[in-house]
Amino acid sequence: MMSFKSLSLCALLGLLAALPVKSAVFQVTVGGPGGIIQYNPSTVTAQPGDTVTFTFMQKNHTVTQSTFNSPCSPAPGGFDSGFVPVPDINTNGPFQEAQFQVVDQNPVWIYCRQVGHCQRGMVFAINPGNQFPAFQAAAMGNTTTSSTVPIASPTSPAVSSAAPPATSTAPSTTSNDHRIIVGGGPLAFQPSNITAQPGDTITFEFHQKNHTVTQSSFAAPCQELASTSASGQVGFDSGFMPVAATDTTFPTFTIQVNDTSPIWAYCRQTAHCGQGMVFAANANEASPKSFEAFEALAKQLNGTNSTSTSATGSNNGAGAVRFGGTGIAPVFAALLLGLAL
Repeated sequence: MMSFKSLSLCALLGLLAALPVKSAVFQVTVGGPGGIIQYNPSTVTAQPGDTVTFTFMQKNHTVTQSTFNSPCSPAPGGFDSGFVPVPDINTNGPFQEAQFQVVDQNPVWIYCRQVGHCQRGMVFAINPGNQFPAFQAAAMGNTTTSSTVPIASPTSPAVSSAAPPATSTAPSTTSNDHRIIVGGGPLAFQPSNITAQPGDTITFEFHQKNHTVTQSSFAAPCQELASTSASGQVGFDSGFMPVAATDTTFPTFTIQVNDTSPIWAYCRQTAHCGQGMVFAANANEASPKSFEAFEALAKQLNGTNSTSTSATGSNNGAGAVRFGGTGIAPVFAALLLGLAL
């Protein structure tokens, strides 16, 4: 005969089994003061229902889903936090956060889209097993093809992880840096049309209010190159650069010219491209693809096919990111079942 004590113990065990298991929350720091280029920690082992909270520190990083085989390229349909700039002077916060909810135990591979960061090992993984060292090693040897290479500088957010093409015109022995003012009153790049030699750099200096420099093509002036390139070129993108009216220091974004091919770019801010805020390097003024024709086409299309954001926020293609809720944190959930990559 079962005793009262045994019945009580069974009832207690049944009650405990029925209680919901509390999900774990993993804290991950992205970047940090002094130019830290890493996620800390770089891996977590999580269960379905757990949450990974990414806290964005200095200077300007992303949390972008990739794949094991292509560590430094965005996964089709994957999530992307977009760039989250944090100035060096912000040492006490508040700091923006992004949250990822784990839906299964499959590996999730992540990298930073800031120029050169993935190639320097800034990658992260959820449930990688023993594969993380191989994933990071592949990232640090990753290359893709582009006609330009963004160069990381202390204040230069970027998007491309592009590396130099396999063949290009040899750089000149002396290189020049071309300084371009972005915004600051007129909706324009100043100057908006330049000639640059292989080995030269082009530095875009962002003034008021909130602009981007985003690579496009002659045929689609107001669309990101990644969305129109038949060869799969990613193209560069500075991300949005908010500059207040009272600011006296200005963020920059630098690209390097590898050959004499034309470089087409525009501002992704709402309607700016359609108002003629475009840029070109090495446009052939003697051909139908002149800068004037590029600008006219942008105005003709009126920027209706461009991706844009409001003047107070940014959206760098992060389709899985939601802004709002309490505080200032952008929250994104990895909502895709079957994240096994």
